[in-house]
Amino acid sequence: MSSNALAVSVVYPLQIRHPEVVVPFAEFALRSGAERLWLGQSLNVDTHLAAAYLAGRGLHVPMGSSVTLLPLRHPYQAAVEARSLAVLTGRPYVAGFGAGDPEFTANLAGRPYRSPRRAVEEYLSAVRALLDGRAVEHEGEHFTVHGMLLPAEHPGVEVGAGVLQPMMARTAGAVADVAITWLVPAGYLGGVLSPALRAGAQGRPRPPRVVSVVHVAVERPGRDIGRLVRVATGAHLEAGHYADMLRRAGVELAGLGPADVSRALLDAGAFVAGKPDEIAAELRRFHEAGADEVVLNSCGVLATEGPGAALADLADVLAALE
Repeated sequence: MSSNALAVSVVYPLQIRHPEVVVPFAEFALRSGAERLWLGQSLNVDTHLAAAYLAGRGLHVPMGSSVTLLPLRHPYQAAVEARSLAVLTGRPYVAGFGAGDPEFTANLAGRPYRSPRRAVEEYLSAVRALLDGRAVEHEGEHFTVHGMLLPAEHPGVEVGAGVLQPMMARTAGAVADVAITWLVPAGYLGGVLSPALRAGAQGRPRPPRVVSVVHVAVERPGRDIGRLVRVATGAHLEAGHYADMLRRAGVELAGLGPADVSRALLDAGAFVAGKPDEIAAELRRFHEAGADEVVLNSCGVLATEGPGAALADLADVLAALE
């Protein structure tokens, strides 16, 4: 799955209150030579509208979503939006999707997906076929799609799936162009998810390429790394699918106090902190474990110290990786 070179990207990891807050990250991605700017699911200013705003500002940076949630849009609309962003930016786009939390799905769709894995399989297969210009006639358990997109030239769209567990990795191996991980330690990626992706891709020309979003923070005088870990990961740790992934990775957080939770995540490599060269060495472990692209996530620093400090961390880590 991995090529000889590790691609390095950046993510704007917070909810987007106004698309202007993303501009410094897009500018940084362009001037630093980062592979791509990623945006997560935003329920303030929509992810796709924020990306379109950047393109309208003339910031034609390659972008991707990591990840947008299935219940929010029909597969046909998802294909239209992804292709539109490729046209607007003039760059290939990565449309990453995830099933999301069952309660969130139930609140929008009336009930949780009986099989999130099957829902992702149906959804990605339909989006991929539509983007390829094929007519889709699909009556599935979770989605119904009948139709095809109007023909349009565009730079290309990869379709990705958020992957935390081995069964979802097998599904992604079968239908996705890209497998996207978040908070996943390198050891778990190499020992569990990468083999499952290869197994799911049997019969395909190649497995999906792997994109690992990794929390990072540079150790600096006066900076409380444990606090940054808690700020960056707290919301995800409350979600059952992340807790389950970490248990599978040998990170048992039940019963631990906040400081011990932070230490456990640091020890496991789910959050990478240290001097820039130390962080770079840890990120290379993700490449060895199967990652083709590592996305630097400065969420903890951004949320506590602001964009200037977050971008300084990203610049130092990128320099160390070079």
